[in-house]
Amino acid sequence: MTDITRTKAQVAVVFPDEAEIYDGIAAATIEAGQPLYLVAATGKWGLADANGSGKQQFRGIALNDAGAGQAVSVLKCGTLAGFTLSGDYDSAVYLSDTVGELADAAGTMEVIVGRVVPLSDASLTKVLFVCADWLRAWT
Repeated sequence: MTDITRTKAQVAVVFPDEAEIYDGIAAATIEAGQPLYLVAATGKWGLADANGSGKQQFRGIALNDAGAGQAVSVLKCGTLAGFTLSGDYDSAVYLSDTVGELADAAGTMEVIVGRVVPLSDASLTKVLFVCADWLRAWT
């Protein structure tokens, strides 16, 4: 499993009119492009982790940097730029065992975050399609 490189300054929603975005409060310091879970006890957003008890509940990707107690926008479903995606088109992207990161293979718990999809430009630029399943509980 290799963590996927993200360039937080380039993390951006590709098709904003088709995106599902929610606003919330950060439980800790968060950077744009990091996967998040909803902290059940506080209702705040924390950094997801495929091997952290309770933190495997992937609920979206942060769209902005936020300190603890600050506002964070969370992409539940949509297409994102800002990641170096070396896998094939349609390959799955997973929650990493590294806190707040994505990976090209499953971590301790297999949590699929999204898929690599092409844009319609001449080079078929690879972007990340994310659709968090808010009804699922990973155990």
